[in-house]
Amino acid sequence: MTKMQEEKKPQTKCQTEFGQLRHVVVCPPAYMEIRKIINETQKHYLNHNIDQHLAMKQHADFVNALRDHGVDVMSLPAHEEFNEQVYTRDIGFCIGDTLFASNMEDDIRKGETKILREWLEEQELTYKDITEGTIEGGDVVVDGQRVWIGLSKRTDEKAVQQVQQQLPDYEVIPVRIREDILHLDCVFNLVRDDLAILYPGAFDQADLKRFRKLYKTIEISEEEQFFMGTNILSFAPDKLLSLPSNKRVNEALRKEGVTVIEVNFSEIIKSGGSFRCCSLPLQRQ
Repeated sequence: MTKMQEEKKPQTKCQTEFGQLRHVVVCPPAYMEIRKIINETQKHYLNHNIDQHLAMKQHADFVNALRDHGVDVMSLPAHEEFNEQVYTRDIGFCIGDTLFASNMEDDIRKGETKILREWLEEQELTYKDITEGTIEGGDVVVDGQRVWIGLSKRTDEKAVQQVQQQLPDYEVIPVRIREDILHLDCVFNLVRDDLAILYPGAFDQADLKRFRKLYKTIEISEEEQFFMGTNILSFAPDKLLSLPSNKRVNEALRKEGVTVIEVNFSEIIKSGGSFRCCSLPLQRQ
């Protein structure tokens, strides 16, 4: 293998949510639609559903924004039977140099991990399976040696215990979130090592106190949470993607010295996820 081929070959290493993003996996929303309601956001948009043509354009704008900033974007093949496949964050997650394939809770999405595994094997990338309980990548937020994992309808304590056993040098911290919230990254996300976006209504007081002690928090309202105010995607330190509709959140980020790149994702969020949900980072620097 030549030096150039080695540089292009994806590698796995993610120590934070905000390091320079090098390699990321996406999937186009070619067959995206609300077929069976599996979260509160879909219930809201059921009668309007998703304009697939517009969703594809918005996803292409998202991919172009990443590539414009030096990110190697790799795409999984879209399959008609998997209408939620655009949300690649959920099917796997990387902690340090260990890549895990998720164990999905919802039957609608279980086949997506098989496609990921096949792709990883084609790329000659090693990974570990979660075999105990269920876990989805949207519930995993990495901050160096500290890993937050949301306990939700999609992720349970058995899976958290398995992650801790596989990564004994990490502090894996389970955080229970409100029952109607889909994933942890819908209510909590890291911007840098001292700054987080947080929806306080999702957590009990003990966990809120812990977050506020560790990070300066930009706290959002219930309406901002519904419109994915926390679901930003950092692709470099102090540089991230956010929805243009989240004006107050974006202004608060800019006041903290963060460069905010706004991309319209209005069709994609109808099914319950935004930029972070649509990206599976393999390597951050």
